[in-house]
Amino acid sequence: MLNLCTLFDSNYLIRGLTLYNSLARHCAEFHLYIFAFDEKCYDLLKNLRLKYATVISLKEFEDEKLLSVKSIRTKAEYCWTCTPSTILYCLKKYQLESCAYLDADLLFFNSPQVLINELKDDSIILTLHRFPKNHDTSEINGKYCVQFMAFKNNSQGLITLNWWREECIKWCYNRLEDGKRGDQKYLDDWTERYQGVHVLKNLGGGVAPWNVVNYDFWKKNGEILGREISTGQKFKLIFFHYHNSTIYKILGRLKTKYFQPVNKPTELIFYREYDKYLNQAYKKIKSLDKKFNSGINKKITNYIILAVNDAIPLFVKNIYRYIKYGNKQLKNNNG
Repeated sequence: MLNLCTLFDSNYLIRGLTLYNSLARHCAEFHLYIFAFDEKCYDLLKNLRLKYATVISLKEFEDEKLLSVKSIRTKAEYCWTCTPSTILYCLKKYQLESCAYLDADLLFFNSPQVLINELKDDSIILTLHRFPKNHDTSEINGKYCVQFMAFKNNSQGLITLNWWREECIKWCYNRLEDGKRGDQKYLDDWTERYQGVHVLKNLGGGVAPWNVVNYDFWKKNGEILGREISTGQKFKLIFFHYHNSTIYKILGRLKTKYFQPVNKPTELIFYREYDKYLNQAYKKIKSLDKKFNSGINKKITNYIILAVNDAIPLFVKNIYRYIKYGNKQLKNNNG
């Protein structure tokens, strides 16, 4: 059984259900433990009756230590504060052999089992940001991204997880201070501080807006494949992180405006696929609550940009590559 956990409130419910649906499509066997961060989110998730999920309320989850800092953190900061506690809760409460944390704004294109398999004899998986060399912000945002982390329920995993939980309760704010920022900068020295820490090698795990410039992507037989430009290494896309994306409702359908676009034709592959899942999730939620519109930006100021992006055919990418690199490189980019 592939055990996973995530957390979100009603503003992220559409994304969270989208995450679940992508896992249900690509995983043979999994269970997702969902921490609902408000009552509206909890009630709707329970009514959705998700076959492969357990929904956990704040009343069940929060303890005295977490509640003691809740009022002095923003919503985002409190979510970050709770991240290690959600993983620890799952390992202890449900006696899981291992559990992987997922950010709610991920979409899976293949099963994460291949990523978990990298653990082998280690106890913890970390995921690099893989910032481009000319835009490396690891000093600010951390070397690793919390987006996907796995822990075994053993001494190495629990020692590390308990330390992280305690540190996040002491300090977890959206600012850089004394080498810390949020829940993420704490991970920077784990490979030296703790034993059994494995850094994810599969390039298909952790593709995000901040690192897409490192790769070329193409579709083949319904799958998205990638190639790291600097090494030529090819891989299957496992998940994409839709960090800081904005959801708009245009003519009754949801569309995503992406964060820091660096290669629009390539990103269209990811974001238009995301839009399909978002609309499926939205339709399901609306069947339970006709008035539900949480997490959707009501100021459609980017309608023209979105419309133009939709009108750009994907072959523009190949034309651009052909002009820049010639026919040989064009063939390489298409696998």
